[in-house]
Amino acid sequence: MPKPPDLDTLRRHAVARSLFAPTTLMAAVERLGGFVQADPLRAPARAQDLTLRHRVKGYQAGDLERRYPRLDLQEDFFINYGFVTPALRALMHPRTAHRVWDEPRWQLANAVLAEVGRLGEAHPAAVDAALGHGPVKNWFGGNSRLSTELLDGLHYRGRLDVVRRDSGTRIYRLAAPSLGQQAHPDPQAAMDAMADALVQKYAPLPAGSLSTLISMLASGARQWQDLRRTTFARAKARLPHARVDGMDWYWPAGEDPARGWRIPAQVRLLAPFDPVVWDRRRFEQLWGWAYRFEAYTPAAKRVRGHYALPLLWRDQVIGWANASVKGGALHVDCGYAADRAPREAGYQAALEDEIQRLADFLGARR
Repeated sequence: MPKPPDLDTLRRHAVARSLFAPTTLMAAVERLGGFVQADPLRAPARAQDLTLRHRVKGYQAGDLERRYPRLDLQEDFFINYGFVTPALRALMHPRTAHRVWDEPRWQLANAVLAEVGRLGEAHPAAVDAALGHGPVKNWFGGNSRLSTELLDGLHYRGRLDVVRRDSGTRIYRLAAPSLGQQAHPDPQAAMDAMADALVQKYAPLPAGSLSTLISMLASGARQWQDLRRTTFARAKARLPHARVDGMDWYWPAGEDPARGWRIPAQVRLLAPFDPVVWDRRRFEQLWGWAYRFEAYTPAAKRVRGHYALPLLWRDQVIGWANASVKGGALHVDCGYAADRAPREAGYQAALEDEIQRLADFLGARR
């Protein structure tokens, strides 16, 4: 009978399975469960680029956006906003939105759909100019254009695709009718498949984190909220698991956390949303300290920095780095959870290698 894993084993499993050998962009997305989280902040690059640079051969900042029109991916909301494969996206739709539109709002939305169909590929400004819907208060109290709000809502409901970005602005076209209008034949099977995608991306997962992810999934696919508890129970019964230090942990079928994962003597600066560090509950269990994303924390209250990148050395997240490009040159400042850098032979050279890789990825000087 195999020996049950301990926390050291789970930590190596978490790092090695997620930071796989670099491959093609689409193969990397599939290995990440069919989903890459996106974030608009660029510090020093967007989160999706910082995530993919460790996993895609020769990846450069902005490659995903540049290649997006030719990739079999779509922008959409999963448990958060990002890039999803068509197979995963189809499981989420037709999706019930948080805000139910009444008949007058649908009349406006159908006019937007007709204008997008007429244009073929539509910039929000062109739709607004044609329809003249005017301004509206958005959900956080600011002003936006009603046409833009309707485009966002139609995209969320699966009625529009994003075909590309124009200086960061989404350009839309009509989606296939089947995506936003035809009910999934087996909602429970769809929820199970999406739960498996989350486990593939974030495993090994403590039970509390698995429950949270499935709750986020049910929130993003509100039409199946009543399946949340059933989906969690089915996942616990279906997935391999072990009890470690009084906590149940889960991972994908066919994986063995104790198989002897090879961890290279390498430093990696990770995105705040990288799958290795995304789950803050798991982070504290595996690395023994609390990492927080502070971009939206007032500057005077920040502990580690505006966009501190978790610093992984071998299989240990030992600190963080703040990186910026000024005048074409990359600047990196590191901090450590133990208040000092490791004294192990090879660490400083490995850190320099990673800073050089980051500079090459950004097209910056050291």
